[in-house]
Amino acid sequence: MTTFSQLRELHLEGNFLHRLPSEVSALQHLKAIDLSRNQFQDFPEQLTALPALETINLEENEIVDVPVEKLAAMPALRSINLRFNPLNAEVRVIAPPLIKFDMLMSPEGARAPLP
Repeated sequence: MTTFSQLRELHLEGNFLHRLPSEVSALQHLKAIDLSRNQFQDFPEQLTALPALETINLEENEIVDVPVEKLAAMPALRSINLRFNPLNAEVRVIAPPLIKFDMLMSPEGARAPLP
């Protein structure tokens, strides 16, 4: 059986995904994940348990709520891209003072660019 436990980067953009398999939790060395242009409605919370994760790209999904406290507690996280997601107002208010990394968000009501 092949194992990907040493994987450092995972590029799954544009694949119509709406959830991640639980096996992602085993990727303890993962530094970057690109899940942009998918169909996530919920933030994939298993990402918050990955100690080496530095970069999360969730641009152009359907995410409304984000576990800001869990993200703020991630030791290596440096950047999260949530542009073009319909984030709720609460996330927009509570996130900035809690996080110490780059959190990219579109202005409220912004639409994704057409391909």
